[in-house]
Amino acid sequence: MDAILLQILNGLDKGSAYALIALGLTLIFGTLGVVNFAHGALFMIGAFCAVTLQRILNLSFETVDETQTDFLGNPLKVKTPYVEAWFGPDIGGSIVDWAVPLAILFAIPIMIGVGYVMERGLIKHFYKRPHADQILVTFGLAIVLQEVVKYFYGANPIQTPAPDALNGVMNLGAVIGMDIIYPVWRVVYFAFAVLIIGGIFCFLQFTTFGMVVRAGMADRETVGLLGINIDRRFTIMFGIAAAVAGLAGVMYTPINPPNYHMGMDFLVLSFVVVVVGGMGSLPGAVLAGFLLGILESFASTTWATTTLPGINQIIIYLVAIAVLLTRPRGLMGRKGVMED
Repeated sequence: MDAILLQILNGLDKGSAYALIALGLTLIFGTLGVVNFAHGALFMIGAFCAVTLQRILNLSFETVDETQTDFLGNPLKVKTPYVEAWFGPDIGGSIVDWAVPLAILFAIPIMIGVGYVMERGLIKHFYKRPHADQILVTFGLAIVLQEVVKYFYGANPIQTPAPDALNGVMNLGAVIGMDIIYPVWRVVYFAFAVLIIGGIFCFLQFTTFGMVVRAGMADRETVGLLGINIDRRFTIMFGIAAAVAGLAGVMYTPINPPNYHMGMDFLVLSFVVVVVGGMGSLPGAVLAGFLLGILESFASTTWATTTLPGINQIIIYLVAIAVLLTRPRGLMGRKGVMED
């Protein structure tokens, strides 16, 4: 039972990333009707926002410490981060240590800006074009962004640790009398994902802006005839979707060190999640994300990979085939979506 619960936790952890990226993909498709294959690149850019802030906070200057000497008796040169010099070693050290959570505030305006520029500068010209054209142009954009990141940050993964206070493990099973040791940051990531997903659904469900967006997703022309500038609201939603993907990337950096191709790795799987959940269905994207994450976790166990070698690499695609054969619209897909 301990092993089963541990695999479920691993699945919820991976499924959180799938659900957040798929949620953004579905928001963009549901509002603008665009199949955005550059969405994984937004996840990657968010991760490198955390890397960038960490490097900024670690900018240092050298001082000579007379109290410390090398083996020749010469005074040592000590590097001191500017943040520690400005705020003191305690507060400054804490700011450097909490670089990843602080990167949330750093990434939000950047990701909204990137999403706005992407939508206004490129994607708006492909609204009425076939989905194949949209896939080609956004996939090309993703490759360009990937190579830009590779040029500035290199090809190797970059370690971005979690804060020391959240870098250990905890016994999640103590409450129910079990021994389930699990990394604290992975629990934090799952809670963060639930918070973001809940916030998006509440925003769409209980705010006037969200109600108009949902109405526009159902019948864009009618909402436009009421004198509402639905295009501007959809552009804002693109920025919000970009921010969701970026924040997912920011918080995932301690789990998976950022590299230039991480966006492409998650994009394909997240698009499969969207298809399984149902194109245009926000609840379907979230549900499928968590379910497929759990299935992938169980398929990665030693027993599964020994019995069926490679099953962990294809399980998501096998489930997608099975779902689409029995429910062509996906688990919670809406009638008429991509059926013309």
